[in-house]
Amino acid sequence: MRRLRGLASLMATLLTSACTSQMASTSTSPMPASDAAAIRAVFDTTAAGWNRGDLSAYLSAYAPSATAMGRTGLVRGPSGIEQQMREGFWKSGRPLQQLSYDHLEIRPLGADHALATGQYILSGGGLADRTGWFTTIWERTPAGWRMIHDHS
Repeated sequence: MRRLRGLASLMATLLTSACTSQMASTSTSPMPASDAAAIRAVFDTTAAGWNRGDLSAYLSAYAPSATAMGRTGLVRGPSGIEQQMREGFWKSGRPLQQLSYDHLEIRPLGADHALATGQYILSGGGLADRTGWFTTIWERTPAGWRMIHDHS
């Protein structure tokens, strides 16, 4: 009986240890505040460029290898994303509405990658507001944090 209690105690300890270890390995550590602030600053740059009618400033957030989901599927590279913008929001040479972001959340996907989610808001220009949700994947590069994928 004593052995049985000892074995049960050992099993409970091992099970608790395994569960605790599994929980620790699947939890996401918080992103350093400086990295999250750097990504937020790039979002600010994109909105400011958009609102000035400066498409190159808006596109500066994208890495050379970036992809984006467009109306017809995957778009490759900043030049593809630029073409998509010029055929859509920038048909007249500049957007008709102002861009802002809300509900922005940034989570690490390792030391050099992050996931950002949020809502974009297009307002003004005498038009009804347009909003939508986005997910972007970011990579730390020598030039700073840049988007490698945009699903808006």
